[in-house]
Amino acid sequence: MPSVNVVAVHHNHRFLMFSHLTLLLLLILTSKGNGHSNGCPVSFDCGNLGSIGYPFTKVSFPNCGALPIQGCDDVNKTAIKTIQLTKGGTHFQVTKIDNSWSRGNPISIIDQNFTNLLMKNACEVYNYVNITLPPPSFFGTFYIKDNITAFKCNRTIKLVTDPPSNFFKNSSCPNYDFYFGDSISDGESNRSFTTCSLFHLPVIDLGFALSGNPYPLLAREITYQFQPSGYCERCHRDTKGHCRARNNGQIYCAGKGRSSTLKLHFILGVVGPCIIIIVGLFFTLWYFKRKNGQASNNVSADFHPNREMESNKLFFGVSVFSYEELRQATNNFDRSRKLGDGGFGTVYYGKIKDGREVAVKHLFEHNYRRVEQFVNEIEVLARLHHRNLVSLYGCTSRYSRDLLLVYEYIPNGTVANHLHGDLARAGLLTWPIRMQIAIETASALAYLHASDIIHRDVKTNNILLDINFSVKLADFGLSRLFPNNVSHVTTGPQGSPGYLDPEYFQLYKLSVKSDVYSFGVVLIELISSMTAIDFSREGEETNLANLAARKIRNGAIGELVDPSLGFESDSEVKRMVNSVAELAFQCVLGDMELRPSMDQVLQELKKIDGGNFEFDHLERVHDYAGCSQSEEVNSPIVGTSINKMQEGSTSPKSLTEKWESESTTPNVSG
Repeated sequence: MPSVNVVAVHHNHRFLMFSHLTLLLLLILTSKGNGHSNGCPVSFDCGNLGSIGYPFTKVSFPNCGALPIQGCDDVNKTAIKTIQLTKGGTHFQVTKIDNSWSRGNPISIIDQNFTNLLMKNACEVYNYVNITLPPPSFFGTFYIKDNITAFKCNRTIKLVTDPPSNFFKNSSCPNYDFYFGDSISDGESNRSFTTCSLFHLPVIDLGFALSGNPYPLLAREITYQFQPSGYCERCHRDTKGHCRARNNGQIYCAGKGRSSTLKLHFILGVVGPCIIIIVGLFFTLWYFKRKNGQASNNVSADFHPNREMESNKLFFGVSVFSYEELRQATNNFDRSRKLGDGGFGTVYYGKIKDGREVAVKHLFEHNYRRVEQFVNEIEVLARLHHRNLVSLYGCTSRYSRDLLLVYEYIPNGTVANHLHGDLARAGLLTWPIRMQIAIETASALAYLHASDIIHRDVKTNNILLDINFSVKLADFGLSRLFPNNVSHVTTGPQGSPGYLDPEYFQLYKLSVKSDVYSFGVVLIELISSMTAIDFSREGEETNLANLAARKIRNGAIGELVDPSLGFESDSEVKRMVNSVAELAFQCVLGDMELRPSMDQVLQELKKIDGGNFEFDHLERVHDYAGCSQSEEVNSPIVGTSINKMQEGSTSPKSLTEKWESESTTPNVSG
């Protein structure tokens, strides 16, 4: 037995020696691969945009990529980085780059002219037909990632044929008709619009049905994706190299040629024998260990060796489930068990081994931010405990190929389902139930804000209901921690059309008041049973917040209210609906400084309810977060705004203008 130990030690020394030798050789190869290929850097640092590589390049290496970025060498890392999409053209600010071939190497920019028009009106935007695209080159082409196809047609010239059914007409602008659709691949579409100008418009989300007025969906940030040419795609796929340009403009593949052949010979001639020796030593050591009765460590065959070991541990304090356990719980993700599509994945009903009913969210594989959102939702929910927030039971390992989140199962659908979805039934969602939903949702949001968290995607689709119609606020994939010593942070807008705070959408200013705006839209939905975005409504009234503001200003709240609520027949319902409408109006003011805090909204809803709500059912914010109550406002939030609106002279024309009222709310940090 001792002799075996000596041999094992001897072989261990040899094993380590050859391991170090092989590692050294691999490092030499790696260092050669990470340097400059044909004078071009494989990657380069570009300040706040991070490390960037092909198809992007620096202006000092113009032949090394399809699109040079300016400002990468600025000593100030936070300095604005720009690109010129055409030679000698406008400089556009670059906001982010995702240097991933599988996702099309998206690059996002701000076109300031287009942004300025977005703040005016739809017709000026539709007439702005020159959104710049980089010209095609031998490297490849760039195209707008999320876009709709549009045709600008002179009204005096008749179309060659009737427009196809997938295009919608807009005649609200002078002199021209505009047609919007999501495709021009159909030859009939091209024939219809031969006398018109073709252009594309960037949109926030392609998941919404188009209509004749896509204005609410237009994006301030324009994202381009890269499609390599056939030659450059083969270069990348077959040789792992990249296209480069010679001074005469000729394109060549830097991954091919003598250097690659020499490198291959080097690998086969030097590294190959080392690997054979190491493998032989490994089996020798394995033989002696087995002879001594030493059991080798089992390595999981799953995506990552630590995954099964992590299945019995905690991640951010929540249980880690194996993929197999959740696959069985959902009957192999049976379509009949599908509950719906969440913000970033499909949700299935399941039952885990301990008998608990669960909702399992399977994050979309094509969502390039899924790992970030997966970790973000776990981190947020693991630290929160409130009866009106959905409970997170666990997740798969973060190393798993399929990322799954496990929540408590809430059996009664969403508020959206009951207001205007497949569960909508006249008279089922009575006004007392809607007030309960409003108060409980406000309680959950006030608690989040006291915990320095912004939800960022408050909408009726994310408010779940149990069998007693109690609220469970869900979907925290976009939520973020918010520093408590600043009024706002600057970040790219994310969320759902119809609920997005105008200041957040237009100026990138995110604060707790952004959630207040979204909640104001939820209040209007509770009053009206209408959807936040409805393309069958005309003009600016496509957006429910704009429609409600006009009705309130004109003293026509009754036209907004769901007839099933008894607004005209029940004086108490009428009193509360009027008050909630006023509060909702203050929540959706264009200037976030004039909106109340979420805690003030909660207290006002309780006052409006007049004691009908069971106050014991709500927890005070400081009971959870250990924070003090927000300052009480001497003048009421609700009470004078309707009178001011009906005077007419000081009414704002839209919700993006400041509302000047004698009872404005001070800026209270949530």
